[in-house]
Amino acid sequence: MKYYSTNGKAPLADLEKAVVKGLAEDRGLYMPENIYKLPQAFFDDIQDMSFQDIAYNVAANFFGDDVDPDGLQDIVYDTLSFDCPIVKVEDNIYTLELFHGPTLAFKDVGARFMARLLQYFINRSSEAHKTVNVLVATSGDTGSAVANGFLGVEGIHVYVLYPKGKVSPIQECQFTTLGKNITAIEVDGVFDDCQALVKSAFMDEELNKHMKLTSANSINVARFLPQAFYYFNAYARIKKLGLADNLVMCVPSGNFGNICAALFGHEMGLPIKRFIAANNANDIFYNYLQTGKYEPKASIQTLANAMDVGDPSNFARIYNLYGQSHERISSLISGATYNDEQIRETMRKCYSETGYILDPHGACGYRALKEGLHLGEVGIFCETAHPAKFKEKVDDILGIDIEIPERLAAFMKGKKQSVPMSKDFSDFKQYLLKQ
Repeated sequence: MKYYSTNGKAPLADLEKAVVKGLAEDRGLYMPENIYKLPQAFFDDIQDMSFQDIAYNVAANFFGDDVDPDGLQDIVYDTLSFDCPIVKVEDNIYTLELFHGPTLAFKDVGARFMARLLQYFINRSSEAHKTVNVLVATSGDTGSAVANGFLGVEGIHVYVLYPKGKVSPIQECQFTTLGKNITAIEVDGVFDDCQALVKSAFMDEELNKHMKLTSANSINVARFLPQAFYYFNAYARIKKLGLADNLVMCVPSGNFGNICAALFGHEMGLPIKRFIAANNANDIFYNYLQTGKYEPKASIQTLANAMDVGDPSNFARIYNLYGQSHERISSLISGATYNDEQIRETMRKCYSETGYILDPHGACGYRALKEGLHLGEVGIFCETAHPAKFKEKVDDILGIDIEIPERLAAFMKGKKQSVPMSKDFSDFKQYLLKQ
């Protein structure tokens, strides 16, 4: 499989280059040259398959030309040591709980898969002795998922850039207390500043001569594509219940890697009728759907902090996937946007009426689905992180004392280790040149 750049000015790359480089030479995002349909027999039997077997079939369709079958199976089965169930919340509305991985967030699958795939390429490379440095910007869960997915992986060092004071305390603990091959960079700015530092580093010739750089944000094909596994598994579980004929999928969206993976799944034949992208007050994509104009702007800090993105990178992939056609995009994807008070109101109402505890991000998805579902449709919204990761917010809004799972509590016992950094690229560059 060859990969091309969304900007159209970089040479084609194979999977190894796309994964190891992360970003194309023209600052575009890599896209697979072809998206192959899965055979009908796969969908006929999918309800009887395990999550691991489903994921292997999907992964082979994406990556089978570039990774040998045994190696790919090892990567997939090592990545998926847990399940992601669907849970009924109310009539015709289910949630896909994506928080059963190591850091209790949906990004665990993509992060672990990428770590194993990158290690696979390092081990077969003539430059196996040279450390690969992973740069990742995070507005919350990406940092913890990537840090834990790559922790202790030989030949790889991870730098997690996060906005100072703008991630939850538990999220921060999950990547600032690890040490070893994980370095946390505390940026005096917002998520967009962190992302800009990462992208600028990739484009800097002096830095790239000094060290081997890649990214584990959803700009990397190996990070976002495996998230398609979730949607095939959700379809299988809902089909088992006999409810898959008019299925609507609602995805809380920040940098748009998660819904982008779902859309790739749809292009592979996954029979989802339509999609809803749920935003917080950062409504750039929602406005695009209404007007046809994509106008990025500075991000706004909200309760749903992991979605605080003012210029979502993966919009370029969605735009490219559908031939830059607003009509095609808006006919398949609808949008919704909610401010903090609406998020609070939704969390309270859902808890009061159903007993289900939403986190602020899942609340956007639940409300968008509840308001947007049509007669005869069945909807699934993604609950992207365990509500305990936002304990202070959830407790305050719902008036409860949510229990912190043991694996989260363990992170909170560690000592914070972080490097303060301005949002000026020259400062970040000088820091990396000393490493």
